[in-house]
Amino acid sequence: MSKETLGFQTEVKQLLQLMIHSLYSNKEIFLRELVSNASDACDKLRFAATQHADLYEGDGDLKIHVAFDKDARTVTVTDNGIGMSRDEVVANIGTIARSGTKEFFSQLTGDSAKDSHLIGQFGVGFYSAFIIADKVTLTTRRAGEHYATRWESAGDGEYTIEEVQKAGRGTEIVLHLKEGEDEFLNDWRLRSIITKYSDHISLPILMKKRAEYDDEGKEKPTDELEAVNQANALWTRSKSEISDEQYKEFYKHVAHDFEDPLAWSHARIEGRQEYTELLYIPTRAPFDLYDRDRRHGVKLYVKRVFIMEDSEKLMPQYLRFVRGVIDSADLPLNVSREILQQSKDVESIKSGCVKKVLSLLEDLAENRKEDYAKFWAEFGKVMKEGPGEDFANKERIAGLLRFASTASEGEGQGVSLADYVGRLKEGQDKIYYITADTFAAAKNSPHLEVFKKKGIEVLLLADRVDEWLVSSVTEFDGKKLQSIAKGELDLGQFEDEAEKKQQEEAANELKDVIEAIKTALGEQVKDVRVTHRLTDSPACLVVENFDMSANLERLLKSAGQEVKNTKPILEVNPEHLLVKKLKVETGGERFSDWSQLLLDQALLAEGAQLDDPAGFVKRLNGLMLTVA
Repeated sequence: MSKETLGFQTEVKQLLQLMIHSLYSNKEIFLRELVSNASDACDKLRFAATQHADLYEGDGDLKIHVAFDKDARTVTVTDNGIGMSRDEVVANIGTIARSGTKEFFSQLTGDSAKDSHLIGQFGVGFYSAFIIADKVTLTTRRAGEHYATRWESAGDGEYTIEEVQKAGRGTEIVLHLKEGEDEFLNDWRLRSIITKYSDHISLPILMKKRAEYDDEGKEKPTDELEAVNQANALWTRSKSEISDEQYKEFYKHVAHDFEDPLAWSHARIEGRQEYTELLYIPTRAPFDLYDRDRRHGVKLYVKRVFIMEDSEKLMPQYLRFVRGVIDSADLPLNVSREILQQSKDVESIKSGCVKKVLSLLEDLAENRKEDYAKFWAEFGKVMKEGPGEDFANKERIAGLLRFASTASEGEGQGVSLADYVGRLKEGQDKIYYITADTFAAAKNSPHLEVFKKKGIEVLLLADRVDEWLVSSVTEFDGKKLQSIAKGELDLGQFEDEAEKKQQEEAANELKDVIEAIKTALGEQVKDVRVTHRLTDSPACLVVENFDMSANLERLLKSAGQEVKNTKPILEVNPEHLLVKKLKVETGGERFSDWSQLLLDQALLAEGAQLDDPAGFVKRLNGLMLTVA
């Protein structure tokens, strides 16, 4: 096949330019990234060969080779892993087909220091080669195929691709160095980078043996190779032998992240199942955190042989941000995804690892509060999926939840349910909350008025997942969670006899008005009644305790689901001037308009859209003219 010239995807062009400039101060990471990719390719071959041993092609000695040529000014990274087909080369290098690409580029600022962190979260992998190279040549042959593919680019928007011959399977990447990058044409420099970043990789990373000299001081030429790294799986070593720096570098390898992890857990479990886990909590969320089809996460090994990377089988969805490895001594090497799905041993391993992660988070929450606040800002919405998904650990997850509340500053979610219970007023037996589309809507909801007056704390829930959460977490520490927008308000324990008497009198005085409003609004409402939850607003809407909340109904409709409309209950404030105006207008020709205005205002106050906004404006204008 003749050589073709193809163009990079637009996002690849942007990434290349931004990365080259933003990561220039940390150039050496190119070798870490290329070695990490080579290691992954060997792991994939080892797994594929458990089913098809012929893929080894008579060579089961997996390794990575790093070399340099001073005269040609090249650095070469070679592996004998799975390799790539032509289509895979185009898909993996010519495009970035991943969720979050648009969001990623929208967050780039042009500030090199800030952008380098974002680029690291997005993952650069192969593209890091262009940090030090003005041309990259990749030659690869997929195991089991006869022809190889050569890819070449100067990183300027185009690349060439052609079919070539290659004796062995795997991938060879040749970096043609830019002017001024001669520091990487040095044996000691390359070795130091490998030792710093890749010492944990379980495959040997080979370089030409250091030169030896004879008695006369002449160099003895040699082509003998030696391993630069320890070449044993880090997780198999004792914790006492591993430094924090080594743990961090292994995380960057396994997670393809530039930042250090927030925390990690490393343990060997013995008993009915024998396995080792090394699990990490990232500092920042990946850009594809909300992509439900993503399959990377925790890697499964069996006796140090890579099997697969699939968070769904090894971690529940609400912990899909966890990275690391699980190495089982009991599972068969030829285990399939279907067997994993049904295996009791895998389920037991998954259960044990979930408990380890929750313990790690509990330790953060208790002893490293600032770090836990960072964790919650990144992963809180995902953790809120937990109680509905993981019934066995629902109580532990509930203890890890954080919320905004009327007792906290701003919209930061720093209030735990335990904090709330610890601040309960004497006689209070419920945990009160309100759900809304936005934090501003929750914070300014008219439903809060009497709670502010009484000094009763209310949790402000504005994440889309919160409606799902409160359907699963219905109580905590023996205290029921109660929406302040559902059911009749009962704050009897906080009201004196004078208040109760005043409320009864107000309800009796408005009896005829309430009936007239019901008649005017007809089927639009389920009921109309006097409220005691408002101090400043004229009216608000509530639903029965077991009805769907208005917020959830709006969320479902916005997602395209058919939902039967729940008729709200209109509650009116007998002390408000507008309601008193209604009392005067009862039986008048504009009474229906005043009643409709009351309902429309209540709908708008909770973030709902009016069915007839033009009618609302017309009525409002008419009523304004009558009082002008």
